[in-house]
Amino acid sequence: MADTGRQSMTDKAATSMKPESQKSMTEQAGDKVKGMSDSVASTLQPQSEKSTTQKAGDTVSGNSNEGQESLAEKAKHAVGLGGAEK
Repeated sequence: MADTGRQSMTDKAATSMKPESQKSMTEQAGDKVKGMSDSVASTLQPQSEKSTTQKAGDTVSGNSNEGQESLAEKAKHAVGLGGAEK
Protein backbone atom coordinates (compact mmCIF):
# COMPACT_ATOMS: atom_id res chain seq x y z
CA MET A 1 0.00 0.00 0.00
CA ALA A 2 1.32 3.44 -0.87
CA ASP A 3 1.63 6.29 1.58
CA THR A 4 -1.01 9.02 1.27
CA GLY A 5 -0.57 11.02 -1.93
CA ARG A 6 1.95 8.56 -3.34
CA GLN A 7 1.90 6.19 -6.30
CA SER A 8 1.91 2.51 -5.34
CA MET A 9 4.78 0.26 -6.36
CA THR A 10 2.31 -1.72 -8.51
CA ASP A 11 1.26 1.41 -10.41
CA LYS A 12 4.89 2.44 -10.94
CA ALA A 13 5.76 -1.03 -12.23
CA ALA A 14 2.75 -1.16 -14.57
CA THR A 15 3.61 2.27 -15.96
CA SER A 16 7.21 1.33 -16.63
CA MET A 17 6.39 -2.07 -18.19
CA LYS A 18 4.38 -0.69 -21.09
CA PRO A 19 6.60 0.80 -23.83
CA GLU A 20 6.09 4.52 -24.54
CA SER A 21 5.47 3.64 -28.20
CA GLN A 22 2.35 1.69 -27.19
CA LYS A 23 0.90 4.49 -25.04
CA SER A 24 -1.50 7.13 -26.23
CA MET A 25 -0.60 10.80 -25.79
CA THR A 26 -3.11 10.91 -22.92
CA GLU A 27 -1.42 7.96 -21.17
CA GLN A 28 2.02 9.52 -21.62
CA ALA A 29 0.85 12.85 -20.22
CA GLY A 30 -0.88 11.12 -17.30
CA ASP A 31 2.25 9.13 -16.50
CA LYS A 32 4.33 12.30 -16.52
CA VAL A 33 1.91 14.12 -14.19
CA LYS A 34 1.71 11.14 -11.81
CA GLY A 35 5.50 10.83 -11.76
CA MET A 36 5.99 14.52 -11.03
CA SER A 37 3.31 14.44 -8.32
CA ASP A 38 4.92 11.41 -6.71
CA SER A 39 8.34 13.07 -6.81
CA VAL A 40 6.97 16.20 -5.13
CA ALA A 41 5.17 14.11 -2.50
CA SER A 42 8.39 12.18 -1.86
CA THR A 43 10.31 15.40 -1.31
CA LEU A 44 7.66 16.89 0.98
CA GLN A 45 7.27 13.80 3.14
CA PRO A 46 9.98 13.33 5.80
CA GLN A 47 11.85 10.00 5.70
CA SER A 48 10.69 9.27 9.25
CA GLU A 49 7.06 9.23 8.10
CA LYS A 50 7.54 6.92 5.09
CA SER A 51 6.68 3.24 5.11
CA THR A 52 9.49 0.76 4.52
CA THR A 53 8.03 -0.03 1.10
CA GLN A 54 7.87 3.65 0.15
CA LYS A 55 11.47 4.23 1.28
CA ALA A 56 12.61 1.32 -0.89
CA GLY A 57 10.60 2.57 -3.86
CA ASP A 58 12.01 6.08 -3.49
CA THR A 59 15.54 4.74 -3.37
CA VAL A 60 15.02 2.70 -6.53
CA SER A 61 13.35 5.58 -8.38
CA GLY A 62 15.84 8.20 -7.21
CA ASN A 63 13.28 10.11 -5.11
CA SER A 64 15.07 9.46 -1.83
CA ASN A 65 15.60 12.31 0.62
CA GLU A 66 17.28 10.12 3.22
CA GLY A 67 18.98 12.04 5.97
CA GLN A 68 17.44 15.30 4.78
CA GLU A 69 14.60 17.38 6.11
CA SER A 70 11.43 17.66 4.11
CA LEU A 71 10.83 20.91 2.24
CA ALA A 72 8.11 21.75 4.76
CA GLU A 73 10.59 21.35 7.64
CA LYS A 74 13.18 23.48 5.84
CA ALA A 75 10.56 26.20 5.36
CA LYS A 76 9.64 26.09 9.06
CA HIS A 77 13.30 26.51 10.01
CA ALA A 78 13.69 29.38 7.56
CA VAL A 79 10.93 31.38 9.22
CA GLY A 80 11.93 30.40 12.76
CA LEU A 81 9.08 27.98 13.48
CA GLY A 82 11.02 24.75 13.38
CA GLY A 83 12.77 24.76 16.75
CA ALA A 84 16.54 24.27 16.69
CA GLU A 85 18.35 25.79 13.73
CA LYS A 86 19.95 23.44 11.21
